[in-house]
Formats: sequence, structure tokens, C-alpha cells
Amino acid sequence: MSNRNYILSAEDVNVWFGERHVLKDVNLEFPSNQVTALIGPSGCGKSTFIRTLNRMHELIPSAGFGGRVLLDGEDIYGEGVDPVKVRLKVGMVFQKPNPFPTMSIKENVLSGLKLSGRHNPNTEELVETSLRRASIWNEVKDRLNDPALSLSGGQQQRLCIARSLAMGPEVLLMDEPCSALDPGSTRRVEETILELAPQMTIVIVTHNMQQAQRVADQTAFFLSEDGNPGHVVEFGATEQVFDQPIDPRTNDYVNGHFG
Repeated sequence: MSNRNYILSAEDVNVWFGERHVLKDVNLEFPSNQVTALIGPSGCGKSTFIRTLNRMHELIPSAGFGGRVLLDGEDIYGEGVDPVKVRLKVGMVFQKPNPFPTMSIKENVLSGLKLSGRHNPNTEELVETSLRRASIWNEVKDRLNDPALSLSGGQQQRLCIARSLAMGPEVLLMDEPCSALDPGSTRRVEETILELAPQMTIVIVTHNMQQAQRVADQTAFFLSEDGNPGHVVEFGATEQVFDQPIDPRTNDYVNGHFG
């Protein structure tokens, strides 16, 4: 497989939590400079899968993993690979905004650098650039020393995006980044995703079918049936998955018949 167009790919990914097999044989490719949406009912393994893409699922003690995840052609599960370094290249934005409460807006943006021991000689420029890329600079430029928690929920989520961007990731993972936000804030985050997409690879878990259609170039539909592990039922261009799904289960899900 050529990695020229695929910065990130999952090959035969299987995940267990203890004895429970939660994901089976997931094979997906994530093209550079595109957005991929992961859709499917609750409990089908989408959030677990997205965490395998930067080894965050390993933070759960009982987690077991099989398969490969290639980043720029290198297996992130290979021997001697440092998961902390993987997470610098593959950033993560979570369901609920989680800025550091005791830090200012500016300190939050720079917190990843500080925690990872990386040095940037021009922090002022990095703060501005990261906040601009996260579409929040104009709202906070005069209050960078204010507490992060003084921001609204939607602003906090964009601050968390800026915090990830400050690390210079190649890939940004987003696990239901708008589920805790109002419609206006959701729209701003979606605009941010579309602005970032030409510069990086983005993978987003979403339960919002309209959101997937608005932001994603391609979509993967996950399903877990009758107690079996989650797996990918259908994967393709977003327009095709929603308008001309191949599998009847995809058609039922995207049209709201279940889930």
C-alpha cells in the first residue's frame, strides 16, 4: 500500500477489554487533508477505535490490542515506539471541553509544550497562530491572561483545539466534539474543522448525521449486533454512504430507523 495519500491507516484492528472483544477486524484508511466521520449507534466501538489511533485506549488497564496502525508508514504499535510521542503527532479533542482550570487561556495553549518538555522560542507567535487556526483568536486576543474557565463552552472547546494545534500534530482526532455544545457553538467548531482540513488529517466521531454530511469527505459506519464485537459495515465517500448506501443496515441507520 502506498502511503503517499494515506497518512494514517488501520489494519485488522481488534480490541479487547479483559475477555470482552469490542472491535473486530477494522480496516480503514484516512487520506491526508481530508475529514473522515465515524458514525454508528452508541456502544458499537467508535470511541474505542478512535483512541487506538493514538494509543489512548491503553490508558484503560484491561485493554488488549491486535493489528497495526500505520502513521507515515510506521506502525505506532511497533517495538520501542513511545506512545507519548505518538500522541504529539496525533492530537485528540474530547467530547467535553477540558481546559486546565487553574491556567489562563494563554497557558492552556502552551500547556502541551510544557508537559512534553518541548521548547519554542517564540511562544507569543505560537499562541496567536494556534488560536487563529482554531477560529477563536478574535474573541480572546484581549484577554489571554484570563482564566480558561471564563470562556463559554464552545469557546473552551475551540481553546482545546488550539491546545492540540500548538503541538503541530499531523492528525487531529475528535470524539464527539460538539455533543456538549449549543447549535451556534457547534457551527463554529464545524467551520473550524473545515478550515483545518486542507492542512491536516481529521477523524471525527459523531452521532449527528447532518454534521457528518457537512464536514466529512468520507464516512465509516460502525455496528455491533447481537452481542458481537463492533465492526465496519460500510466505508466510502460521505455522499455515497448517505445517499446510495450499499448495505441495507447503513440505509436504516442514516435514515433514523434505529440507533
